[in-house]
Amino acid sequence: MAPSGLMFAFAAWSSMVTITQAGNESHARNASAAISPLLLVSFDGFRADYLEKYPLPNLREFYSDGVLVDHLTNVFITKTFPNHYSLVTGLYAESHGILASTMYDPVMNRTFSVHNHSIDAVWWNEATPIWVSVQNSGYKTAAAMWPGSDVAIQNKTPTYFMKYDSKVSFRDRVLSLTDWLVRDEAVRLTVLYWEEPDNTGHTYGPDNVTEMTKALKEVDDNIGFLMQQLKSKGLWDKINVIVTSDHGMTQCSPDRLIQLDKCLNASTYTLVDETPVAAVLPRTNVSLVFNSLSKCHSHMKAYMKTDIPDRLHYKNNVRIQPIILVADEGWTIVQNEKHLRLGDHGYDNSLPSMHPFLAAHGPAFRKGYRLPHFNSVDIYPLMCHLLGISEKPNNGSFSSTRCLLASESCLDLASIIGIVIGSLMVLTTLTCLFIFIRNRVPNSSRPFARLELQEDDDDDPLID
Repeated sequence: MAPSGLMFAFAAWSSMVTITQAGNESHARNASAAISPLLLVSFDGFRADYLEKYPLPNLREFYSDGVLVDHLTNVFITKTFPNHYSLVTGLYAESHGILASTMYDPVMNRTFSVHNHSIDAVWWNEATPIWVSVQNSGYKTAAAMWPGSDVAIQNKTPTYFMKYDSKVSFRDRVLSLTDWLVRDEAVRLTVLYWEEPDNTGHTYGPDNVTEMTKALKEVDDNIGFLMQQLKSKGLWDKINVIVTSDHGMTQCSPDRLIQLDKCLNASTYTLVDETPVAAVLPRTNVSLVFNSLSKCHSHMKAYMKTDIPDRLHYKNNVRIQPIILVADEGWTIVQNEKHLRLGDHGYDNSLPSMHPFLAAHGPAFRKGYRLPHFNSVDIYPLMCHLLGISEKPNNGSFSSTRCLLASESCLDLASIIGIVIGSLMVLTTLTCLFIFIRNRVPNSSRPFARLELQEDDDDDPLID
C-alpha cells in the first residue's frame, strides 16, 4: 500500500480509538460536571402509535425541542408492575423478581398482589431501584406514586414520597414534586406516575376513538401543566425530563374468550395469575395438566417453565410457575368467568401494540432529534449516566441511548470499524487503479533524445 494509504489508515484507527476512549470515559466526565436534576414521568398504558393517531400539542411541543423515540420494546410480561420496576432497575422481570400483578413464591409460600404490594419489601429486594443508588451516592430523591416507591426496598424509601392513593390528582402530584425540587437542592432524582390512559383503555378498549380522545386530551393537558410548573418555578432549563410509559394496549372482545375450566377440572390446578399470560400451578400430575392445557385452545400457547423462549427472559426465577399460558393478541384467558376488559395488555412484548414511547427534554438532550427504537431496559443506564452514578448490573445498554445526548458521539465501536474498513477498501481500490493506468499508458517522452534530421539535410550547403 502507498505510504499515504498507511497514513490514512493510521489516522482513521487513531480516531476510532479516541472516540471509543471518549465513550468509556463519559461516566467519569459526567460525574465531575454539575449534575442536573432528573424527572422520570410515566403515563400508564400510553401506546406508541397514539402519537400518530391523536392531536397532542403539548407533548409535541415538549419533544420538538428535545428528543423522541418512536417505540420501545418493553419487558415480558407487558404489565404495569414488571415494567415500572424494569424502568428503574434496567433488569428483565426474571432478574428483578416483580414478575406479574399476582405472584406465588414457593420458597416463602406466600402470594403477592398489587393490592398489598406496599406492606413487605421482600418481594422487591432482588433488585436495587435507581433512587436507592442515588441516595447511596449522597443525593436525595422524591417520588409520586411510582410503583414500589412507597416500599422500604433495601431499607430505603425515596427521601420524599407519597403513599399510593389513586385519588390524588396529577396536579397535586406535580405540585408536591416541584415543591420538593425547589425547597431542597439536594434532590437529584424525581419519579412520577399517572394512571391514564391505561384506565380508559381497559374500560373502553383502544379502538374506542371517542373515549380515547378524551383520555389523551387529559394526558396532554397534564403534560402542559407539568411544563408550565417547571417554567414558573425556574426549573425548565435546568432539569432533564424523560416522559415514557410501561406498555401499550390492544382491543379485546367477548368473542375471544378462553375458559380454562372447559379444558380440565378446576381441582387439578391453581390459577395464580390470569390473562393474557396465565400462571398455572398444577395440584396433580404436572404432565397431565400440561397436556390438557396444550390442547385447550388454538389461540393459546402452553409452555413448561423450562421451555419458555429465551427471548422472553422469563424462566429463571422461582416465582415463575411450572406452566405458563400465553394468549394470542386480543384473546383473554380466564378460569370460568365470562366478563372481560375491552382493552388489555400483558401480551408478547414483540407486538407493536404493546410498545410504549419515549420523549425527553433538557440541557443534556439534543434538540429536535428522533430515534426509531431501543429497549426500555436501556433507560436505566441512560439515567445513571445523566446522574453521574455507577450502574448496578443490568440488562440495558447505554450505547443504545447515547445518541439522544448533546454531548455524546453516536458512533459505536462496530460502526467505526466498519467506516475504517470501508475507507481502506476504497483507498486500496483507487491505489490499484492508479497503478494499472500508469502501467498501461505508453511512455512517449524521450528526454535527451538526439535530434533526427532528414537524410538530405546534411547535403544542403549552409550558404549558397
